[in-house]
Amino acid sequence: MNKDYNDKASPPPAGYSVQKLVVLALLFAMAIALGMFENVLPPLPAPVPLRYGLSNIAVMYTLFFLGVPSAYTIAILKSLFALMTRGLIAGLTSLAGGLISVTCMYMINRLTKGRASYSILGVSGAVSHNLGQYLLIVLLDYLRIPALAFLPPLLFTGIVTGLLSSALLCAALPVLKRWRHFSGRI
Repeated sequence: MNKDYNDKASPPPAGYSVQKLVVLALLFAMAIALGMFENVLPPLPAPVPLRYGLSNIAVMYTLFFLGVPSAYTIAILKSLFALMTRGLIAGLTSLAGGLISVTCMYMINRLTKGRASYSILGVSGAVSHNLGQYLLIVLLDYLRIPALAFLPPLLFTGIVTGLLSSALLCAALPVLKRWRHFSGRI
């Protein structure tokens, strides 16, 4: 037997318990499953390919109940998944939108001392997500057509999908709270 072998498992990263890592993994899996479910829905009527943003339900839940670092973790993992499954531009736009969205929802929640409704936070998160993606695409000069033409549909779609995500999160909260209760304090 190799004497360098250590049969003890390495500890989780600082600030994360094994239980919290498992919960984050489950929330990431939920985000991926919701994103895959989105693929079977009819596309949104828009001049650019837009998604419903259902996977952001997992990010919103993570932000509100597990905190900012965990929400950034889920947003980054979602972006890596988009990079691996849909390519570089999808991964980069997912990262830009996700990081800006989490930051915006956190700032609004903090400025209102936690009194902002899920609808306000969902809409601000979705609109800022779309704006983050838009800014990245403009910076990359990826669009060969006037980019300003995309702002109105992006803003409108952000409002609609933000309301949808927040309504679905509110509908799922009783189940998620029960699940959190049974998984113990994280």
